Amino acid sequence: MLQTIYRVVVALVCIAWITGCSTVQQAVVPAATPRLAIISAFDAELDKLRAATEISETRVINGRSHYLGKLAGHDVVLLLSGFSMVNATMTTQALLDRFPVRGIVFSGIAGGVNPGLRVGDVTVPAQWGNYHEQTFARETPSGWDPGHFSGDFPNYGMMFPRASSVIVPDAAPDKLERRFWFAVDTKALVTAQQVAGKVRLNRCIAQGECLEHEPRVVVGGNGVSGPTFVDNSAYRSWVWDTFKADALDMETAAVAMVAYVNKVPYIAFRSLSDLAGGGPGKNEEKIFGRLAADNSATVVIEYLKALPVR
Repeated sequence: MLQTIYRVVVALVCIAWITGCSTVQQAVVPAATPRLAIISAFDAELDKLRAATEISETRVINGRSHYLGKLAGHDVVLLLSGFSMVNATMTTQALLDRFPVRGIVFSGIAGGVNPGLRVGDVTVPAQWGNYHEQTFARETPSGWDPGHFSGDFPNYGMMFPRASSVIVPDAAPDKLERRFWFAVDTKALVTAQQVAGKVRLNRCIAQGECLEHEPRVVVGGNGVSGPTFVDNSAYRSWVWDTFKADALDMETAAVAMVAYVNKVPYIAFRSLSDLAGGGPGKNEEKIFGRLAADNSATVVIEYLKALPVR
């Protein structure tokens, strides 16, 4: 009798275990349709793109809503990365683990670094780097001493930038490659260049305040990312002198690194909401952040319209 009960209990446990395993497996089975992933850091950046999308399904993964549907004829998945390099890295990898993604498009705002660019302009850099991988040097009577690390770029005070290390997918396991710049997809950049001169960007906010210039789309050049919001004129000048970056933000280089490791093409559109401390008064992001976000989304939609539909 006891043996019979024992066998029944074991059978029930096995059934429960198998069922549970099946449920977990179903949760991570990727959607069959290859999609373009449209990523933004926060709601205001994604709103216009989400409104233009025919959403057929919403999935919540790790607390993030993933909107599946059609945008400009393309099968897409829209999502928020969240602020910062850490969130962007985590969210992008979770996305690629669960969906067959044929390309990543990031849309959002950034701080302007290039003195030749202005608020409202949309930048589409050809490459992105993480400029906050640094050594904080020891202060000595004769100046800053970075020790055995000589520096890959000129320093800003005690901060000595260095190249990042990422795993090379085709190399032997755990082999590292020193890499700073992550290039966007060349074909995507060509398409962005084709639509750059055809897009009309907004210069006025809903409250009636307007920029004194017509914003424009700038394709090519460099972008840099780090975990710090920059609103400092001297630091901005150093970033321009050191990296020749048109824009700086807090997510794109992280997305670029994950895309590189997973061999997924990417491109990023970043509209300038402020001048990272280079403007004449207070930071402009509070006033022109929404305008910049919508300008970036406008260019992304036109870019998607120019892409061949698969």
